[in-house]
Amino acid sequence: MNIMTEKTLEEVVSSEMNKPNEAIKMRGDKVIVHYGDKQALFGVDLNIRQHQVTALIGPSGCGKSTFLRCLNRMNDTIDSARVGGKITLDNEDIYDPKIDVVELRARVGMVFQKPNPFPKSIYENVAYGPKIHGLTRSKAELDAVVESSLKKAALWNEVKDRLTESGTGLSGGQQQRLCIARAIAVSPEVILMDEPCSALDPIATAKVEELIDELRENYTIVIVTHSMQQAARVSQRTAMFHLGYLVEEGATDKMFTNPDDKRTQDYITGRFG
Repeated sequence: MNIMTEKTLEEVVSSEMNKPNEAIKMRGDKVIVHYGDKQALFGVDLNIRQHQVTALIGPSGCGKSTFLRCLNRMNDTIDSARVGGKITLDNEDIYDPKIDVVELRARVGMVFQKPNPFPKSIYENVAYGPKIHGLTRSKAELDAVVESSLKKAALWNEVKDRLTESGTGLSGGQQQRLCIARAIAVSPEVILMDEPCSALDPIATAKVEELIDELRENYTIVIVTHSMQQAARVSQRTAMFHLGYLVEEGATDKMFTNPDDKRTQDYITGRFG
């Protein structure tokens, strides 16, 4: 019978941790957030792994959306918000004064709870980001980016003959996929999704979930969701928040079958939340 030595075990653990898809893309270190006098996050430490979907779960008001908005400095738009601790993207502090926030938000895109297409054509919705960031040099290049982004968002076949029509005329599920295409168009590295399916019907939700699974091959995704089933279906890692604290984080299958903390167990089984 082979007995694994301590050194061999360490080597195995090290090799598992250093797999390409286990690389840390973003890191939150002792993140705290205040809105005026109210503290919303208390010393959150959370690693976001590259090319994986990390689901943030927990009851309403627990801090998961607040943490999500820290990852691309959306909280900067709230006058009363103060963020402390450290958040890095590829080991670079995103709150460093030298960081260009516009450039950061191109690298870390966001899809909101309610589909919010611009009141422009489908084409212009997707072309907007590449235009303002100067990512294309010709109309042909822009056309190619628009087509590629709509294909990646699984929307091209539905809208390719309607590109001049208003994006607001699409169905709710199509509008959300248009917003995902708009986020993809500037070639982000990370996509943040704040309850992207909460306003959608089950069929549209299934399409977006399928899309999320495909997108993680090329993007790192963080999703806030109230749906335990959705977190279990789409994510590889899950982080449980409660009252502004990170309760625990781990592989999704373990979190849903054998969590370390009773609060996670109680929330997943519907005892509170």
